[in-house]
Amino acid sequence: MRTSNPQEPARPAVRGRWRRIGAAAVGTAALVLAGFGAAGPANAAPAAKATATSSKVTWSPACSTPAKGRMACKALRVTGGTTAFQEANAHADAVTPKAADAATPSGYGPSNLQSAYGLTSAAAANGSGETIAIVDAYNDPNAEADLAKYRSYYGLSACTTANGCFKKVSQTGSTTSLPSSDAGWSEEISLDVDMASAICPNCNILLVEATSATMANLGKAVNEAVTLGAKYVSNSYGGSESSSDTTYDTSYFNHPGVAITVSAGDSGYGAEYPAASKYVTSVGGTALSTSSNSRGWTESVWETSSTEGTGSGCSAYDAKPTWQTDTGCSKRTIADVSAVADPATGVSVYDSYGITAGWYTFGGTSASSPIIAGVYALGGTPSSSSYPASFPYASAGTSALNDVTSGSNGSCGSSYLCTAKSGYDGPTGWGTPEGVSAFTG
Repeated sequence: MRTSNPQEPARPAVRGRWRRIGAAAVGTAALVLAGFGAAGPANAAPAAKATATSSKVTWSPACSTPAKGRMACKALRVTGGTTAFQEANAHADAVTPKAADAATPSGYGPSNLQSAYGLTSAAAANGSGETIAIVDAYNDPNAEADLAKYRSYYGLSACTTANGCFKKVSQTGSTTSLPSSDAGWSEEISLDVDMASAICPNCNILLVEATSATMANLGKAVNEAVTLGAKYVSNSYGGSESSSDTTYDTSYFNHPGVAITVSAGDSGYGAEYPAASKYVTSVGGTALSTSSNSRGWTESVWETSSTEGTGSGCSAYDAKPTWQTDTGCSKRTIADVSAVADPATGVSVYDSYGITAGWYTFGGTSASSPIIAGVYALGGTPSSSSYPASFPYASAGTSALNDVTSGSNGSCGSSYLCTAKSGYDGPTGWGTPEGVSAFTG
């Protein structure tokens, strides 16, 4: 059995609208969390309303509801309850799960994620010289300092501007003229850079900050990331589809030889853009728990309610890529692959801008997108003419992917578009990584 190594310390956090965890959650025990927010810049999430049962995992969106025409970030921050990580540690130690505090993590760390996805050896040996770009909106003034806290805590090598590992630029490539700062998007940024670090600790990180959360500005940031040499670009945002999407495809996402990953969404069944782009790897979300099986882990579709869970669906506008052959959708089907996204089985993140500095647990497909970008990076530079979104399809149905066969993310008449099954399905695609071989080409 692969070592699942649950013991990588513990802690959730505060603030925002409370959410209730449902059938996708792992068994939870009682934990009462005190809120300890701090006033942040405009666009921070609304103040907390304690309406959820304390024994359940609760969370709120990191970013406020976007204005019309803006993309929403997909980070969900845990605000109370007992996470799967805490539950596993308590079980291993034969103790009652303890209330978390800001000093220690309460979500999965690098060794947990590497173990779950068969990446331990690759993460130690691969990634040197590769650059993962993180594209988000607005500026996180503490991004480098917070990343240093995360990497130091987990024993990862320093990744700084000084040693050439970390670089932060605007959508025009400027290192000095950066966008206005935003507390909610700063949480998203912390989640993204920490997950890239967790999966590919030897990789360089390029943070490209768009001026605002419009598709045009975020798309320009994607183009800038590619111009600056990134071969792996993670995008943890999305919005409603529109008739403009095929134009956006051509303008921003058609980059052969570059692995572009996009969050499938956090609102349950239903297609979003840019996850629907035929040029990107659309990444769905799972609930991830330790298990006594040979893998040491088990996964199911992340769903909390009919409106909270991983996105999936059939695009109304984007054409089906040639490598996608499912027959229930004549256009682009979401998703391609998946990784952990359920906040109840969430990941540890260090963040300090606009909130109390400390450890927080996050979920959402904002976590799964940079995780998959990191797996591509461990697999090595894609060939110059390739579309890396096709790579997992070449390994479909093999041991290179963990097939997720249980759970659903909404109602679609029991169709594979919203219900997990053996083989391909909408919520989890062809499954989750088991090593890097399904992400090379």
